[in-house]
Amino acid sequence: MNWYLGVLKKYAIFNGRACRKEYWVFGLVNFIIILALNLLGRSLGIGDILENIYILSAFIPTLAVGARRLHDINRSGWWLLINLIPVIGTIIIIMFAVEDSRKGANKYGPNPKEKIA
Repeated sequence: MNWYLGVLKKYAIFNGRACRKEYWVFGLVNFIIILALNLLGRSLGIGDILENIYILSAFIPTLAVGARRLHDINRSGWWLLINLIPVIGTIIIIMFAVEDSRKGANKYGPNPKEKIA
């Protein structure tokens, strides 16, 4: 849960680096929250309102952690725009997201794994 809250604390920080664990834990918790809100909204008869409010509120932190994750593999955050290409863009971003951190510091900052260890 600390990884999720850590991303929220860095709400709109697009500089720096994010390790794989931070990125994927945030994504997993987001998925679980969205699923729970979807089920809750449907059981209350209000549809997707709760889910959509959460998705909108988590949009900026999701972009920020995505950009920091790309920085961790020494790529620009602008690569997130490749998601606009249906299917292929998403596959490319997933391939980037599973790559291991580049060792040592890069132009985006120090390796987050080295800070943790």
